[in-house]
Amino acid sequence: MLILISCCKQKNTEKKAMEENKKEMKKEVVYQVFTRLFGNTNTTNKPWGTIEENGVGKFSDFSEKALQEIKDLGVTYIWYTGVPHHAVIREYTEYGISNDDPDVVKGRAGSPYAMKDYYNVNPDLAEHPENRLEEFKTLIDRTHKAGLKLLIDIVPNHVARNYEGKSTPEGHEPFGASDDTSVEYERDNNFYYIPGEAFHVPEWRNGYLPLGGENHPMADGKFDENPAKWTGNGSRMAKPNFNDWYETVKINYGVRPDGSYNFDTLPEGFESKHYAAHYEFWKDKNVPNSWVKFKDIALYWLEMGVDGFRYDMAEMVPVEFWSYMNSHIKMKNAEAFLLAEVYNPDEYRNYIHRGKMDYLYDKVEMYDSLKNIMQGDGWTDHIPIVKKGTQDIEHHLLHFLENHDEVRLASPEFVGSAEIGKPAMVVSATMTTAPVMIYFGQEVGEPGAENAGFGSPNRTSIFDYIGVPHHQRWVNDKQFDGGQLYEAESQLRDFYKRLLNFTVQSDALVGEYQDIHFYNRDHTLWYNYHVLSYVRWSDKERLIIVSNFDANDRFGFELKLPEDIVQKWKLSEGNHQIKDVLYGSEHTLKVENGRGEVRIDINPLESFIFVVDQ
Repeated sequence: MLILISCCKQKNTEKKAMEENKKEMKKEVVYQVFTRLFGNTNTTNKPWGTIEENGVGKFSDFSEKALQEIKDLGVTYIWYTGVPHHAVIREYTEYGISNDDPDVVKGRAGSPYAMKDYYNVNPDLAEHPENRLEEFKTLIDRTHKAGLKLLIDIVPNHVARNYEGKSTPEGHEPFGASDDTSVEYERDNNFYYIPGEAFHVPEWRNGYLPLGGENHPMADGKFDENPAKWTGNGSRMAKPNFNDWYETVKINYGVRPDGSYNFDTLPEGFESKHYAAHYEFWKDKNVPNSWVKFKDIALYWLEMGVDGFRYDMAEMVPVEFWSYMNSHIKMKNAEAFLLAEVYNPDEYRNYIHRGKMDYLYDKVEMYDSLKNIMQGDGWTDHIPIVKKGTQDIEHHLLHFLENHDEVRLASPEFVGSAEIGKPAMVVSATMTTAPVMIYFGQEVGEPGAENAGFGSPNRTSIFDYIGVPHHQRWVNDKQFDGGQLYEAESQLRDFYKRLLNFTVQSDALVGEYQDIHFYNRDHTLWYNYHVLSYVRWSDKERLIIVSNFDANDRFGFELKLPEDIVQKWKLSEGNHQIKDVLYGSEHTLKVENGRGEVRIDINPLESFIFVVDQ
């Protein structure tokens, strides 16, 4: 009887959660913005410059006008990168914040992935650091009023070497507060230790010195940590390598040093169960202390109004933790947007189905394939094959061409031109039902060329105070109207605006897909491996999408629509007018003997998204 009651209760919980999650589906567009750089109008850009020298953006820079412009670009979610309080080299002791040591901080502004206090926000971002959390809450409200939702980072694998958690609420403890530091491992320790050895700062290489060699009282080649802890990337050396994540320490999830698990694992078949069933499974389980801490952190931010999270290096944490974490999140907010950084395709399905992730980066498959084509090292033939290989999980694989980890499109180290990214952006936005993401400045061709201090140019710095020149021209002294953009930059932003607005409104882009590329490779004269074509459709909308990835050559051909598509779309014999939604050109689709054909003359880097009338 008890078992029957329990099963009924679980099914009711699951049914309720599924009903709450029902809504009319449309594509989502994520706008990743590096929060401290967005509104900075200072153009000094001195390497290793201070806030006073190089400036910094604030929460308040996301004004109603700025947010409306982001919304009008075709965005549905903003990922505010670098919000939780991380280690930073600046004097904030008058606000009860301890100073951070340059020997264990990368850059002057610090890495957004070296968290120091998970229950507060970066003081750099506030007009009044003593009110920094209230200022962020106000930003949440402004974001929602603009019709946008927001994400922040949670970094589960590691925290800053000097994690303090001073804002941890009463009844909770900061990471490591009750650890037994005399042992390397204990299940409910938050960190791993190297008993009997003190931490030593890495040996600097290639001319590197903290703060560029500036004379700083704490930059003395020492950091007090005894016993030493394991480093964030898993290094077990008391003196980590310069290339290790030496500014961070690894979190213990109940994984013993030999790699075996010290917690319950999910039963067979749980990959097909709803998150409500996962939640019920963990309710009576005793889980490692770090699991509980991160769950409480996530629920804290959800309660504040955050709509979801981007998880850093999620695959370095056991999938069972994600089942526990994400099921708790979804039971609180069924529509929470959960995006994870996972780079091993063999683990995609594991983290989606068992870990209950909504979305993973489609980096190793789609992004890398598009990158090869843009750089002239690949054929478009590869794209439909990649799509087919992930067909069963395509909705969960978020597409992007830029983010804070990747080289900017316009950087010489990538392709040296933002224009070359346009056909790849069309494919990223329209080929699957999954969300698409852009990185601030991408829409105006930002090349990331500044020498900010830590690290090398080609990615906009995440470690130092810096201005972002192309983006600053759009900011236009905080008028956020693009008033200083060059003509080519304005045109590029207009392209993104047209594409993304169609993406979030289209019904077909969450409907059916069929490749017509290989059919045209076999049947169409002059159609070639620089061009890609496919169709998308729903009961309400039918699309033919064609892109030319060649930066130099224009191609002309009679694009074929196979017989089975003509039948599925119930197209009558004769002429059908089709119109490109990007720039409005009109063409004629001829249907004869059950097959469609349309004349295409496509310029270098041009794309068409044709709507076929019902």
